[in-house]
Amino acid sequence: MSRRPSRPALSDLLLLLLILLFSLLLSFLFWKAIEVGADSAVRVKKSAELPLRFRYDGTFKILQVADMHFGNGAVTRCRDVFPSESARCSDLNTTQFLRRMIEAEKPDLVAFTGDNIFGTSATDAAESLFQVFRPAMESRIPWAAILGNHDQESTMTRGELMSFISLMDYSISQLNPPSFKIDGFGNYDIRVHGAFSSEMANTSVLNLYFLDSGDRAMVGGVRTYGWIRESQLAWLRTASQKLQGIFPAPALSFFHIPIPEVRNLWYTGFVGKYQEAVACSIVNSGVLKSLVSMGDVKAVFLGHDHLNDFCGNIDGIWFCYGGGFGYHGYGRAGWPRRGRVISVQLRKGKKEWMGVETIRTWKRLDDGNLSKIDEQVIWSGGGGEDLDH
Repeated sequence: MSRRPSRPALSDLLLLLLILLFSLLLSFLFWKAIEVGADSAVRVKKSAELPLRFRYDGTFKILQVADMHFGNGAVTRCRDVFPSESARCSDLNTTQFLRRMIEAEKPDLVAFTGDNIFGTSATDAAESLFQVFRPAMESRIPWAAILGNHDQESTMTRGELMSFISLMDYSISQLNPPSFKIDGFGNYDIRVHGAFSSEMANTSVLNLYFLDSGDRAMVGGVRTYGWIRESQLAWLRTASQKLQGIFPAPALSFFHIPIPEVRNLWYTGFVGKYQEAVACSIVNSGVLKSLVSMGDVKAVFLGHDHLNDFCGNIDGIWFCYGGGFGYHGYGRAGWPRRGRVISVQLRKGKKEWMGVETIRTWKRLDDGNLSKIDEQVIWSGGGGEDLDH
């Protein structure tokens, strides 16, 4: 007579269950280790294609983004908007505006002109910087940045900020010129070559100068804004002389804090809105004098004063505000945030593109239509005309 097989003991079932659970745990830990290892691997920066150059249609376009004042993203509320807008308004509105501007204008370079993050609201400077520049990085468009007076108020020094920014994807920002002792962080030049298949393809036909205008300083017991120092101007004059010795190209400059002479435009005329006092240093370090003596800088693009978006000519050089871009920066309810576009056109020769013919600029508003306003030519062989519609 055959025996019936005995049932497994309860202890045996529990042992099998424990072995199974242990195997699953080991498998989970193994794959997690691989995932962490991949994340912590050395990551190579995605570099922009250099040198920058004009398009085949003879144009080069720059989007200026001034005063984003980014905090911590969705949890950082907007300032100076209508009560009906405030509940849903955050840093993400700034991000969306930047995406719309990049999509609409398709710039060849995005220039961030300081106060990219609002240090006192940004709990982690690195994370905030990633959020600020993400639309530019995702678009794979070359971009360059300088610092304002608020960027360093979070968890990084000014030197650390510029070093970090220079290492981000598609950034062509630089810490400082090599082998040149200089004040500040973020003093550098960018060269834009002529169009492919032209005689100017290997020559810079447009030069861009980026300068650190500082943050705050004490002068004679008085607290004031920063200014561009003589060491920076010495480098700038040297760079300009060297570049003009190769080819006499026009140049544009970008820095955050305006120079004292900009205040005089209230009396001499401007295109755009002059709605607040020019907040500059009490120190006049001779920036205008240096720019005029160099002869190549045709326009300077500024940030800092959010309610000003005007352009005005001082001694043959146009000084233009970008206008407040970011929603966490101060503004005025009903006055849309805005960005500035700079469009440079080459001169058409008989068979190919030559040097720069005109430089024009306009602004776009963060409204339903990205309205285009205050278009004007700011340089055309040394002159300018107002094309405001």
